Amino acid sequence: MYDLLVVGAGPYGLSIASHASAAGLNVRVLGRPMASWRDHMPRGMFLKSEPWASNLSDPDARWRLDVYCAGRGVAARHGQPIPLEMFAEYGLWFARNAAPPVDERMVTRVAPRTGGFEATTADGEVLRGRTVALAVGVLPFVEIPATVRGLSPDLVTHSSHHADLSRFRGRDVTVLGGGQAALETAALLAELDSRVRVLVRADELFWNEVPPPWQRPWWQSLRAPHSGLGPGWRNWFYSERPGLYRRLAEPTRTRIAASALGPAGAWWVRERVESGVEVLLGREVTAARATAGGVRLDTTVRGGGLGTLETEHVIAATGFRATRGRLRLLADDLRTTLVTGADGAPEVGRDFESSYPGLFLAGLVTAAGFGPAMRFVHGAGFTARTLVRGVRRRLRSGPAGWGVPAGRRESAPDTVRS
Repeated sequence: MYDLLVVGAGPYGLSIASHASAAGLNVRVLGRPMASWRDHMPRGMFLKSEPWASNLSDPDARWRLDVYCAGRGVAARHGQPIPLEMFAEYGLWFARNAAPPVDERMVTRVAPRTGGFEATTADGEVLRGRTVALAVGVLPFVEIPATVRGLSPDLVTHSSHHADLSRFRGRDVTVLGGGQAALETAALLAELDSRVRVLVRADELFWNEVPPPWQRPWWQSLRAPHSGLGPGWRNWFYSERPGLYRRLAEPTRTRIAASALGPAGAWWVRERVESGVEVLLGREVTAARATAGGVRLDTTVRGGGLGTLETEHVIAATGFRATRGRLRLLADDLRTTLVTGADGAPEVGRDFESSYPGLFLAGLVTAAGFGPAMRFVHGAGFTARTLVRGVRRRLRSGPAGWGVPAGRRESAPDTVRS
């Protein structure tokens, strides 16, 4: 039986596995490494976060993104976006060098059992662990508006469903949403000579500003410090002090997690959108139905007007909503026992442990507990360190004979497994 089963091999899962292995835990990590980044984001996209805020986490901070880039003759500079393809390759490099070997089979079910848990893989094998860290990323939580949700996937998809947008070359596509995913998807479609428009509920688009220089006068840094979520003291608190964030009252935490860092486009995609994409502001879809040529959308216009729109395909770039009910990976008798907060997500304690002893959660699903940083790669370091401490604490409180390793193992050798 393993001390810890890590379900998911994205930035959070790999970081947790790295810290757990270094702490001497008998850990098994399962899942296709960086699957979301490799299979669910269109080629040509860029990482919105700064390179220095996009590191996966190992205890010695050796396997950073800038180290990977430097090894390939690329400088990871502040203010210069990194291609998503390069970030995904970095994650694979991290997995080879900083984490235990990854079992690439997908887990289909996690269920409680006497003394811990069992995880069933897609080929039917059952693995047992005293604790589980669920790091399943965002894909289980895809949010598609109810008005278009019932239509065929041939007509309506989510932005995360596409690793390749070339199927839409020359076609008419409508993108729903006003955030980075919507705007960058629309820009890529326009560059494929698609007829593309973006429907935005808000009355205006919001754009992130060009980040201030890394080196600047002290008084500018004091006024608006750099942080993993952008400049400013509020962002600094969210990104650098998630443990303190958790001490806020639950209604405050939930409100901030839902509203902070709202939909906005990166500064470097703005010109591409404004030069090639039709943007329809103040529009909300009220109904949708299939037609001979695709989809007809009924819309309301801010101020009371009505409208209709014919399009061949709708891409909903409408984000993700992490709720307990969408954790279908968990057996019913486990999932339904989890205590939830006001947003419907399972509550987690100070060590990312859910209300079910031994079940730990990581990533987006913990944003209401630890803040907006959990929506980004930047939150993986705090999560990995804190969660592994929690696992060790849980193992110490388990049945006699479980045992807890005394400390971390020696650092990995300097040889890089490329």
